[in-house]
Amino acid sequence: MSIGPPSHWAASLKREWMLYHLGDPRFAFMWDAPPEDEWVSFDCETTGLNTKTDDIISIGAVRIRGNRIMTTERLELLVRPEKKRLSADSVKVHRLREQDVAQGLSADEAVMQLMHFIGSRPLVGYFLEFDVAMVNRVLFPILGMGLPQPKIEVSALYYDYKFQQLPQHARDSRAIDLHFDNILKDLNLPVWPAHDALNDAIMAALAFLKLRQLKAG
Repeated sequence: MSIGPPSHWAASLKREWMLYHLGDPRFAFMWDAPPEDEWVSFDCETTGLNTKTDDIISIGAVRIRGNRIMTTERLELLVRPEKKRLSADSVKVHRLREQDVAQGLSADEAVMQLMHFIGSRPLVGYFLEFDVAMVNRVLFPILGMGLPQPKIEVSALYYDYKFQQLPQHARDSRAIDLHFDNILKDLNLPVWPAHDALNDAIMAALAFLKLRQLKAG
């Protein structure tokens, strides 16, 4: 009896193990096969940069289908912080005040909406590791695990693209500027006001599509 290629067999085993240990079976859909050529770009704004003690205050996400950003299929949520108050410094960054988020969703409800919006689609973002860590802190008590989808870091795609353009002798010595605004400007993409979750998600999606196009070309 054929059981298929080892990699397929291992992936199937891992999926079954994860589903068996899933804390809430209503979210088994996250392990389904993703729609072809679809991704979700997402971003979080937070009370600070500590993934253990700071809180999410807004989430922005947008679906990508083929070579198009589906701006009509977007998610924009305000989230009520549970532990941290908004400091004056953080308000200067994301321009969200206490009264703006006071009537927001709880972190649990916001993350559940995000999971349904994402489905099983791979995730795209800039500094994605941070956003995923913030979401996973909310998810673990609910599911016993974090977001399972493949994750695509825009700055890593950009680094690979720029590295290949460097002459051989400079590949070990020349720094590549991975600041988000530099990436966007270098790719001739619009730079919108940063630290707005939906804006950042759309800009990351634009960079992702441009880098895919450049790699294919």
